[in-house]
Amino acid sequence: MFLHRIHLDPRCREARRDLADPYQLHSTLCRAFSKPDTKCPEGQFLWRLEPEIDPTGCPRILLQSRTMPDWTGIGVKGWLANADPAIDLNERLKINSFRVGHRFRFRLRANPCVTRNGKRLGLLRLEEQETWVKRKGQQHGFSLPQSASFDLSESPQERVDVRISQEQMLRGNQHSSNAIEIFSVLYDGILTITDPDNFRMVLQLGIGHGKVMGLGLLSVARVA
Repeated sequence: MFLHRIHLDPRCREARRDLADPYQLHSTLCRAFSKPDTKCPEGQFLWRLEPEIDPTGCPRILLQSRTMPDWTGIGVKGWLANADPAIDLNERLKINSFRVGHRFRFRLRANPCVTRNGKRLGLLRLEEQETWVKRKGQQHGFSLPQSASFDLSESPQERVDVRISQEQMLRGNQHSSNAIEIFSVLYDGILTITDPDNFRMVLQLGIGHGKVMGLGLLSVARVA
């Protein structure tokens, strides 16, 4: 797997359009991973628009892929301001050497949700968002530290120590008459591997729904 950090030029009209519509941004990124007039292979990459901008004011996108992209395939002059050198994640993270107990800093922009009556509903309460990411960790081979509780009630609720920010409704246009809306939040924290095989898998596949809208990428860095 390869990790890329690219910077878009906000002076480019097409870049501004893509930054305002994550579905269109995904479609543009697909052109770097597929030949013209061919469909982008499913699961070829995961991406996330970062909350930070670079020193020149250009928005940053973190992108993880199975193969190396060809940025010239995007075909829009000025769209890409800069692309940092690609990182080989297998080498950087030593993925094949993961062990129970290894700790990592992580970031995840995701769609915490529940399905009721056949409809997917975003979870808006902080406690629900914490429970959701804790449950995903149990499913995918990692645990989160428990937050210190000052609740003196008889049955205090277990909380996880994770920072949750940037609650927002993402909107995109799949076609002229087919709008997409999906709720998202940004998670930052520390995780501990509990099942190395499952954890390796989730790094490749991502977490949750909305991957074409820039959700699901679990990015990690080793804790010294």
